[in-house]
Amino acid sequence: MQKEELIQLHTLFVQIKNELEKQVKGDLNGAFKEYEKLGVLPHHVHKSKNAHKKAIFILGKEIAQLFSHARFSEMERVAQRLERMLTKI
Repeated sequence: MQKEELIQLHTLFVQIKNELEKQVKGDLNGAFKEYEKLGVLPHHVHKSKNAHKKAIFILGKEIAQLFSHARFSEMERVAQRLERMLTKI
């Protein structure tokens, strides 16, 4: 993927994150703590391609974990796969 495409995907994930926060009125018990700690936002176009990739994988993992209810639910497996992919960056 090109950097511009990664930034677009990053933007989409942030929009999903914002909608989730709006739906539950911000009471997510620190669900996006790792993403916020990373400090890479979609409008940070000066950040590296890898930084945006890492942000996408972290945010995707945290969104998937929010939707997972059982330890081995489909979304939990998605979160685990994203975590493994994140370690390769």
